[in-house]
Amino acid sequence: MSQWSPDQYLKYAGPRFRPGLDLLARVEISDPAAIFDLGCGTGALTQALAERWPGAAVSGVDSSPEMLAKARAENPGISWIQAAVADWAPDTPADVIFSNACLQWLDSHTSLFPRLLAALRSGGMLAVQMPRNYASPLHTCIQEAAAGRGAVQAVVREQPVASPDTYFDILASLADELEIWETIYLHVLEGNNPVAEWTRGTVLKPLLDAIADDSERQAFFDDYSARVQAAYPKRDDGKTLFPFRRLFIVARA
Repeated sequence: MSQWSPDQYLKYAGPRFRPGLDLLARVEISDPAAIFDLGCGTGALTQALAERWPGAAVSGVDSSPEMLAKARAENPGISWIQAAVADWAPDTPADVIFSNACLQWLDSHTSLFPRLLAALRSGGMLAVQMPRNYASPLHTCIQEAAAGRGAVQAVVREQPVASPDTYFDILASLADELEIWETIYLHVLEGNNPVAEWTRGTVLKPLLDAIADDSERQAFFDDYSARVQAAYPKRDDGKTLFPFRRLFIVARA
């Protein structure tokens, strides 16, 4: 199993978690009993769920033992479940299934989303946020740097998130209420080539893990890093502007 680095992921915790907090604000449900955060990572948003609904049983689900170890150390009162989200199902119907920047890692959304909606009790809510910036330089630079590197090309996910109307077609006939929207966040980052560091903690990691040779791995990262720095240059004030499109889905069972 690939080891995820909580420290690398949390380098830009503020802008990373802002979409999840915006998603949480749109979940309108009273007195939920059972809440699950899928792909909870280090548990920051799981804690926000627990704080909003202190009477609920809140569980965080993630496949990474490293992420869960940090989550468990900082929030021992929450239930932490190590499981592959693709195979997860609650023991009893849930009131809220929440997922921030996780489901883009999974395939077969045409079956995944109906399955998650069906895991809710009547009136329960599915709330999902996924990146949808795969035409941006962040990802085109990955594709360019991966060209000719077979091990990397084999794990590149070019379009893992579909268009908003696709998710409408998947869920509209199944949900009692459905809201889908997109937001482009303009993240203002500091540091030396911060977009490369941002990406190293998420989408770039499985690509780096696919390269067995240390020098080849570094060469790939250096190639990508140079490309993405040219695409997102540092301004005269030392800041880097990083536009990021995200897709939001809130559905009531």
